[in-house]
Amino acid sequence: MSLKAFHLVFVTVSVLLMLVMAAWNFGNYRDDGTTQDLVWGSVALGAAAVLVIYGKVFLRKFKDVSFL
Repeated sequence: MSLKAFHLVFVTVSVLLMLVMAAWNFGNYRDDGTTQDLVWGSVALGAAAVLVIYGKVFLRKFKDVSFL
């Protein structure tokens, strides 16, 4: 596996982790109503969005490098 492929897998897993963390925190907010859960859920969604943008920029920058 090339460094490019590993990087894309790592970014994808990180995005999924942030989405799970956001869902978990928003679920806790729904149950308990604490502001801290709402803030951390929003931070996790923001981090997921930044990681998606980073992944797109990375793909555009390294489009000439093969996955092998």
